[in-house]
Amino acid sequence: MISLAQMPMRLGRAALRLWLRGLNLPRQPQASWHRDRLREELQELRLAETHISRLSEASDVMFSITRAQYDGFASRRVLFFSGYQVAPICFYMLAKFTSRWLFFRVAARLCKKDDWASIREVVNPTKDEKVTSVAHRHQLDPHKFRRPLTAPPLNGNGSHKPTPDPLGSVDCRKPVIIGLYGLPGSGKSFLLNILKCGLSQAEFSFYDGSQMIAMVTPGGIQAFQKLNDDEKGLFRGRAIQKIKQESFHSGRSAIVTGHAMFWAEEESTGQVVCTPADLDCYTHILYLDVPPKDIEKYRSSDSNRSRPVASVAHLTNWQKEEKKHLRHICRSHGIIFTTITQRQITMGKIVPFILDLNSHTEDLNSRLAQKQTDDFINAGSEQPETVLVFDADKTLAPQDSGELFWDMAPGHLTETGERQPLKSLFSSPLHYSYTGFRQATLLCEEIIGDDHEFDDCCDKVAIMIKVHSEILDLLHLVSGQTHVRAIVLTCGLRRVWEKVLQREGLAKTVPVIGGGRVSDALVMTPSLKAALVSRLRHVHKSYVWAFGDSPLDLEMLQAANQAIVVTGDKAWRSASMDEALTKTIGKAGFQPRQAVLPSNATARLSVSQLPLVQLTDQFFHESLFVRRQSLHLLHATDCSSAKLLMTPMRDAAVSGPALRDAHSQVGWYLAIEFCSQILGVEKYHIPHVQGHQTEGFRILHEKDTLIVPLMRGGEPMALGVSKALPLAMFLHAKVPAEIRHKHLQDRTTVILVDSVVNTGQSILEFVRHIRQLNFSIRIIVVAGVIQATSISTSMIAQELSRFRRLSFVALRLSKNQFTGKGPTDTGHRLFNSVTLD
Repeated sequence: MISLAQMPMRLGRAALRLWLRGLNLPRQPQASWHRDRLREELQELRLAETHISRLSEASDVMFSITRAQYDGFASRRVLFFSGYQVAPICFYMLAKFTSRWLFFRVAARLCKKDDWASIREVVNPTKDEKVTSVAHRHQLDPHKFRRPLTAPPLNGNGSHKPTPDPLGSVDCRKPVIIGLYGLPGSGKSFLLNILKCGLSQAEFSFYDGSQMIAMVTPGGIQAFQKLNDDEKGLFRGRAIQKIKQESFHSGRSAIVTGHAMFWAEEESTGQVVCTPADLDCYTHILYLDVPPKDIEKYRSSDSNRSRPVASVAHLTNWQKEEKKHLRHICRSHGIIFTTITQRQITMGKIVPFILDLNSHTEDLNSRLAQKQTDDFINAGSEQPETVLVFDADKTLAPQDSGELFWDMAPGHLTETGERQPLKSLFSSPLHYSYTGFRQATLLCEEIIGDDHEFDDCCDKVAIMIKVHSEILDLLHLVSGQTHVRAIVLTCGLRRVWEKVLQREGLAKTVPVIGGGRVSDALVMTPSLKAALVSRLRHVHKSYVWAFGDSPLDLEMLQAANQAIVVTGDKAWRSASMDEALTKTIGKAGFQPRQAVLPSNATARLSVSQLPLVQLTDQFFHESLFVRRQSLHLLHATDCSSAKLLMTPMRDAAVSGPALRDAHSQVGWYLAIEFCSQILGVEKYHIPHVQGHQTEGFRILHEKDTLIVPLMRGGEPMALGVSKALPLAMFLHAKVPAEIRHKHLQDRTTVILVDSVVNTGQSILEFVRHIRQLNFSIRIIVVAGVIQATSISTSMIAQELSRFRRLSFVALRLSKNQFTGKGPTDTGHRLFNSVTLD
């Protein structure tokens, strides 16, 4: 029997169970997982100082307990909170974790994830490493998934816990915090003093990590040394969070000396002291890579500090393990990591390097790339009508400059012994992001810091690269044109490809945009390639052909007007490209073609999925080099016959079967009168009424013609066209994708039929799709009425004017900018469905 006193408690627990059922969080099957979470939250609660921070941490403890109970594990009762009011904690918990749950769903939807409703996460969204983990768990780009840090701290213990705005931008306003790491005695404090003299105090703040820990620890560094490891970790976290908070409010970047690991020589392994808070706050970590024998000398001769004796062998292992650990965790948390040497310091390279780290952002990177693209467009004697955009590695040539470079790089291996470190870098959570490619640039700088040595290595790599002869011939053809230009966008080493093109006599006509060195001030990414192609199309009004070979090029290929996949030898080409193409072909009208180079290589997929194109083909060259011209148009606006035919079409009293008959008559008339002029006629034998054979005439290649009505308004007129070409194939199509490669095989002409062409957008989509499948087939657009501007002055008309072998046939042109609706819509009038609109 339940007493009245127990009723509120029972109802509260039932309500919490319903709430957790609604969140539908994945069940954690191990009691140890819940135990560890609860231990962490209790430690945070004990150290909380202000009322709001205690309330926040108490709600975390309550959540850990209720979730453990819901997952079926015995745990402390909520009444454990002596001295606290349970109701406020409970309400705070409900609000906080529900808002987090909603936040991640909104973020996933903003990132256009199809199954965003399946996201069930309640981790702290202001912690970058946790957001990154969530993003990877759900196959999302972590850099697009992060949220802005836009609010001041909510708690009073020095930690920065801003309230995320679920509808805010996807970018992150995180202050630049650069960590200076290295073994004790490597000269971090000395370097910090150098930077204080070389960098502006108005732009940078400088911190000694140990002093900050002493500042935030009651009792100072002596009290800190007496704490256990967990407590030390919390105060280390408070120190870096305080630095982040000050940097956030001051607007200055921070440079902080820190430690990653302590390792006494008598111990078998080192103790990692780099905390989750460090990984949440740092944007860059620079590791002072001093030879261990020099460190040993510094340590033994340092009269200001008493340090344990450590052998050179131990310092070597310690340094190697520390660099390996930092490199790994930095990649997992979106932190840029690199080593710096004594030589860089003595040569005065560190201050310019840090200034670059501080100022170089993804937005700046995009603007630099846009400027280079604009300069390329403006450099010619005329604005190019067509631009050919090439990826470099395994597209221009079968070789990969990056792989060759790392094979050639002088005798340096990473801490893990990798000869191709870019593979592990791009397999990390950084993936192919802006940060990932910035990290690749810094890896290159680590291996070859000297510019002359780098240039010599690029020379050797360039000699090993052989451009596909078909592409080379094409680039030379483009070089002789002013209305067609070519450019290379590479995620690889710009300098290598400049040398390759210089050797082939193309350096002055085919620029390369890319990076590879910090001095290039630019890194190219797959998304940036796509953005530059879109800029060429929409800002500079160029018609863009894009050439690429791998999934990294897909964004660029999709952004172009025409996409060519370069298919290389099966042993060397991208193994994942087939699957990536299968997933993207047909989406948003994407229909690439493939150029198989060398010609004896095996094609990708099937020819119907990915049609073949020969880069030496005459029709292909004509498609590339065609100039904009007036559209070929035949119409009967002022003819007496047209006036008679258009009368029932314009008569509001005529609809249904009678109107369909009128449209059919117009289709037959336009095919007989105008399609015969465009296509020509041919003779064939027919039986004469007097019993002998005689000559008859029909439209040329009638049986090789495809008639496509744009459904549904184009069908009646298309049936009339079909009467004039009875041997032609007839195919209904509501969207362009319903026309497939097999429908165009062995066809010489496609006749697209619509009752009315208003803006021309639908026609453009069909023409564009057909040209992606077949760039030589003739296309005739037949319509009852065509709006004059759609084929003369509009942007759509300008793009249509680029397609060769395209003609328009109309009963009449109209200057009336009117789009029908309901009883005035032609489609509804044809099928008596005016009440549906």
